[in-house]
Amino acid sequence: MPSFVHLHVHSEYSLVDGLPRIKPLVKAVAEAGMPAIAITDQVNLFCLVRFYKAALAAGVKPIAGAEILVRNPKDASQPYRLVLLVQNHAGYLNLTRLVSRAYLDGQQGTGMPQVERAWVVAAADGLIALSGGPAGDVGQALLTGNQALAERRLDQWLVAFGDRYYLELIRTGRANEAECLERSIALAVAKGAPVVATNDVRFLVPGDFEAHEARVCIHDGQILGDSRRPRRYSEEQYLRTPEDMAEVFADIPEALENTLAIAQRCNLDLALGKNFLPDFPIPAGLTIDDFFRLESEKGMAQRLEVLLSPDAPDYAERRAAYDERLRIELDVSCKMGFPGYFLIVADFIKWAKAQGIPVGPGRGSGAGSLVAWALTITDLDPLKLGLLFERFLNPERVSMPDFDIDFCETRRGEVIRYVQDRYGQDKVAQIITFGKMKARAVLRDCGRILQMPYGQVDRLTKMIPNHPTDPWTLARTLNGAADFRREYENDAEVKRLLDLALQLEGFPRNSSTHAAGVVIGDRPLAQLVPLYRDPRSDMPVTQFDMKHVEDTGLVKFDFLGLKTLSVIQRALKLIEQRGIRFDILTIPLDDERTYEMLQRAEAIGVFQFESSGMRDLLREAKPTNIEDLIALVALYRPGPME
Repeated sequence: MPSFVHLHVHSEYSLVDGLPRIKPLVKAVAEAGMPAIAITDQVNLFCLVRFYKAALAAGVKPIAGAEILVRNPKDASQPYRLVLLVQNHAGYLNLTRLVSRAYLDGQQGTGMPQVERAWVVAAADGLIALSGGPAGDVGQALLTGNQALAERRLDQWLVAFGDRYYLELIRTGRANEAECLERSIALAVAKGAPVVATNDVRFLVPGDFEAHEARVCIHDGQILGDSRRPRRYSEEQYLRTPEDMAEVFADIPEALENTLAIAQRCNLDLALGKNFLPDFPIPAGLTIDDFFRLESEKGMAQRLEVLLSPDAPDYAERRAAYDERLRIELDVSCKMGFPGYFLIVADFIKWAKAQGIPVGPGRGSGAGSLVAWALTITDLDPLKLGLLFERFLNPERVSMPDFDIDFCETRRGEVIRYVQDRYGQDKVAQIITFGKMKARAVLRDCGRILQMPYGQVDRLTKMIPNHPTDPWTLARTLNGAADFRREYENDAEVKRLLDLALQLEGFPRNSSTHAAGVVIGDRPLAQLVPLYRDPRSDMPVTQFDMKHVEDTGLVKFDFLGLKTLSVIQRALKLIEQRGIRFDILTIPLDDERTYEMLQRAEAIGVFQFESSGMRDLLREAKPTNIEDLIALVALYRPGPME
């Protein structure tokens, strides 16, 4: 049986091109009997953790890699391609640094993330390189007939990579491929350089070609049927089976055998699940657990001085309840290794309050922690409100704690800058998120590239039910909206539009920054995860999204910007101008006129009560106490409502 490993594959996370979704891709590889596969998205490692976990689950060896853009000194707008594959942990660190540097330092002038040749040479350890075929610098020199330049470039790469540099041979029927392949083989023989076959994969099966072209057109702003647009891809760039590749490269069996040799050389073991918390400065002579306990006990004593009167008959009983709960929480937190997390959060919240930056009283599961209340992370007494600590930290289920911290919307950036200054600019980053091609948007995009009348596409789009908390997919609309289904079945043009949109729905469309998430590392982040930077922003973000950045051990801190806090602060200042001062945290929770106002649904501007649905609920439920309001907010959410 012939055997072969695909080493040059773009997935859905290549963004500019590439159609294979991760799970179907590794499933197809396993079914075809291929032992491994590499994903080499264009200048990114966005899907590495997702791919790594999916491949192992499918019994396929994952090979990490990326197709990078090497700056062309004569024309920066036409960079050369180079495929880099991770051979070991050192190679992973080097590829991570290279890809990060492409975004952090390599976008000047063109807006394209590029690397300098010297950067690649300096980071060659632990990496295997494929030449990029006709799009690589050696291939380009061969195609222009400059044999001396091709030899010089190849010699430079062989010095850097040794026997880990392969001339890449591609046969997908595109212009210049055959000529480049023929000359590459001659060069390989002359120089004793190894060759390797790839299929430069962009989609799973031949029938996906039009959908792939549609994705490229959407990204590039082109028209699918425009005869003038560049044709960079062919229908042959699918996930060929080993049998197919054996037939295509029957005359160069060595190029196929080398794919297996490379796969055997690539061994990456990603350390997932180990947490990396930054070091929090503590006084000499104390462990972090000791300091955490002392700070918590001191903070709770200060809280209880205000809350409890020593002269009250039930003082001893109430105090004992607080002491016991604090002891339990401290034991659990120390056992799970999270004192540093609490101290870091408490530190930047105290700093924000000292700067007069409004901070929310606390919400989410963290509001159930007495330690958080003692450290002034939250201002809600969980014993008084009957809140559960176990929703936040459960000793039976080890997961990172997660505080949702609200800051004044206009000054949230100051708190993030404080954290950067305190722990190091290179140790703090925001988290990437991906905009998806959703039903209505992808329908409009496909209508545009197919040049369908705007009015027709707009009418179809409006047939998709618009429920923000329960979004409808195209498939659900086809099955659940009769008019929509009728259009699909009776109009061939509409059928083509929808078939195309169905293939692209849900794909990552673009990258952006998570609204709240920030990670802080115990070392420069580029040593742990690849980094990305939007040219419009000055702060780096991780290339792994929120779920997968936590898999790598980085701890997420949520810095939420809340407009309501800004409004409350302005209101307090206006009231103060009338000579009235009061603490917003001590206002009574049993004011009858406030509940009468809410019963009339006069709640515009009241956080979490201002939507039309919530105002309707206020009219019907007629709340008379804080417990009623707690119940309404808890129940008026997509999960509980269902």
